[in-house]
Formats: sequence, structure tokens, C-alpha cells
Amino acid sequence: MESGLLFPLIAFAWISCFTPGPNNLLLTGAGARFGFWKTTQHIFGISGGLVLMLLIMACGAGALFQQWPMLQWALKIGGSAYLLYLAWMIANAGVPEMKSSGASQKPWLFHQAALFQFMNPKAWLMSISAIGSFTLVGEQYWLSVFYVLLVFFLVCLKTSSVWTLFGVKLGSWLKTATAWMIWNRSMGVLTAACVALIWFE
Repeated sequence: MESGLLFPLIAFAWISCFTPGPNNLLLTGAGARFGFWKTTQHIFGISGGLVLMLLIMACGAGALFQQWPMLQWALKIGGSAYLLYLAWMIANAGVPEMKSSGASQKPWLFHQAALFQFMNPKAWLMSISAIGSFTLVGEQYWLSVFYVLLVFFLVCLKTSSVWTLFGVKLGSWLKTATAWMIWNRSMGVLTAACVALIWFE
């Protein structure tokens, strides 16, 4: 891929992956609650799921959204409902020492984080934009797709790690049950606020 297209691709990947969104808020919360190493499957799951989504878009799925705009509406509705459910679970999570059977008390595994990308409207929009804007036509198409996948995988790993470490640092300041309650409520509200960003972007 020519540098004239590669550098804008890298910049787009950084902006897309680093800006606040459902993934980064969940990683911040996971870092605070579980620490960095227990969150690594979550980190790799996000990157892996994003790469799979980009590949699906490269194989032509993006055309479906253009042909049937209702699919995009259905995705937004389903994704919004799931984000509101996650926001509720996060807001009502206890302190890390409390044992609970709730999913909010366990770090996400690779497949859970990967599958979440398909419920994340921001990830869909990123994938459609990346494949539509940074792939080449003709014989160089799949080579350019490879570069898009590689750049997003590496950039997503880096930005996900930064957000997780940010959460780890914040978690070290949460020493009481009251502090955790305030943290959980705040993260729940911010996760719910992502729904508004999805609908008004």
C-alpha cells in the first residue's frame, strides 16, 4: 500500500479506536475491577472481533447495508438495547471482593469480547468506513484489505491496552465500597450515554 494511503489509514484507525466508545468504557471498567492481565482476553477479543468484522465487510457485506438501510436501523436498535443492559449490569455491580454469579463479576473471555463487536454499532461503522475508504480496486484489493486488517489489529491492541491500564490506575484509587458504588454508577451512566452517541453521530 502506498504511503499516501497508509498514513491516513493509520490515523483513521487511531482516531476510531482511541476515542471513547462502548469498547473503551468496558475496558476501563474491566481494568479497574480485574487488573490488566485478567483483562487480556477481553483486549485480544476486541481486536480479533474487529478484524473479523472488517474481513466480512471486505467480502461484500457492506453492500447489504447500502441495499437495505433497515439493516442499519435494526443493528442500532439491537446494539442500543444490549448496551443499556450492560449499563444496568455495570451500575449494579458490587465491589470486586464480592462473590457473585453475575456476568459483571467475571472478566470477559476472548469469544465474548469478539462477539460483542457484532452488537457494537460503532464497530460496524468503523468497519464500513475503513473498507470503503482505504481499499484499492483491481488486483491490489486483497493486499490493501490485508493492510487494513493488520493496521486495525495492531492499533486496536495498543489503544485497548492504554484504556485498560487507565482503568487499572483508577481502580487503585478505589479503596472503599462507597467509592466502588460511585464508580460503578458513573461507568453505567457513561455506557448508557454511548447509546445517545450512536443515534446522534
